[in-house]
Amino acid sequence: MKGPNFLKYCIPLLRVMKNLGGSGATGEVVDAVIADLKIPDSEVEQLIPSGQSRVRNQIQWARFYLTKAGLMDSPKSGVWRLTQEGVEAKLTEEQVYQLFQRIHQTVGGDPKSRAEKKAKKEKENLDNDIVEDEAHSESLLETLKALTPKGFERICKRLLTEIGIHDIQITGGAGDQGIDGIGRIRLNDVVNFNIVFQCKRYKETVSPALVRDFRGSMQGRAEKGLTLPTGRFTQEAQKEANRDGVPPIELIDGERLVSLFEKYELGLKPKTVYELVPEFFRSFES
Repeated sequence: MKGPNFLKYCIPLLRVMKNLGGSGATGEVVDAVIADLKIPDSEVEQLIPSGQSRVRNQIQWARFYLTKAGLMDSPKSGVWRLTQEGVEAKLTEEQVYQLFQRIHQTVGGDPKSRAEKKAKKEKENLDNDIVEDEAHSESLLETLKALTPKGFERICKRLLTEIGIHDIQITGGAGDQGIDGIGRIRLNDVVNFNIVFQCKRYKETVSPALVRDFRGSMQGRAEKGLTLPTGRFTQEAQKEANRDGVPPIELIDGERLVSLFEKYELGLKPKTVYELVPEFFRSFES
């Protein structure tokens, strides 16, 4: 396909979104595109200079341009959705490339303007750049990774408290067997169940071995396990977490951590950004 490499994900992304019913959480959609295209873990684990997965970043760029084209939107943070135009769209590769070109042509103005220079830079370097509206995600993850182990445990406790988990205690230390804390989920006034959780600052992908070891540590101690690493789970780790016949483990990777910090506005504050809509002004030109 002509143009930046990320354009090859536009058609699969639209297909996956339709299969998901038109909307989905960011991580769910990205994982579904990777599974749909049968991209191996070895390729997903290739990183751009910022440390983000190249494949996942390119899928983010595909979403960014489909949104600019009016085929997708994001009604709230962490959720992707098809517009009605996106639901009806049946794009060819040539149409995807034309879509990309058309979006850059809306910049207009003086060829030497800062806006056009920025558009040109994006067009040339997208494969190594972070999507502009996702830049805070990388900053947040880098900040979390820079915390001390105790600091990361405390901030995870704060997050789990916001989510609604009660009676949380940090238990990590020598001999913790991989368990950093315990808590309780209240389903109603009389029904509760115990959970154990693990929070690790990972810069790399998380293998199924970590999931298996954590499950072994939680046996007989809780009905549910949560693991909260800053890294990404391999596809095999995701399968291991939901394997039949064993206690399930909820995986909260870096992307889900970002979504949860956004939802509860922990260390983040929303801001309004305005974007010029050239089509509106064209109707006044004549």
